[in-house]
Amino acid sequence: MRAVAGSALVVSASLTLLSDPPPLNVTIPAILLLGAGSLLIAGLWTPIAGASVAVLEAWKMLMLPGDKSLWLMLGTAGAALAMLGPGLWSIDARLYGWKRLEPTPRKKNSDLKNSPKD
Repeated sequence: MRAVAGSALVVSASLTLLSDPPPLNVTIPAILLLGAGSLLIAGLWTPIAGASVAVLEAWKMLMLPGDKSLWLMLGTAGAALAMLGPGLWSIDARLYGWKRLEPTPRKKNSDLKNSPKD
């Protein structure tokens, strides 16, 4: 998921920057998205990169004309990656360890009925 979203961000931002000449209100977000896409591909600072992608794509949807469906998809992927984290094969996992959260087991209704009351 990181590789697909990051690759789409890098290609989209590169095409924007290679246009003749890109306006300033598009150049700065394109440079930021190019950096965030590269970070997502590498799996470095994934929550920060994903959140910045979500914010930048939401800004583009509200302020710029263009392909809003692509920006919605990339923003949603960025938000999902910010919440899911980098995954096992990433630089973040190598540097900080891969964290897995285990949910606590739920008590059954029959256990609640048979428990002593205070």
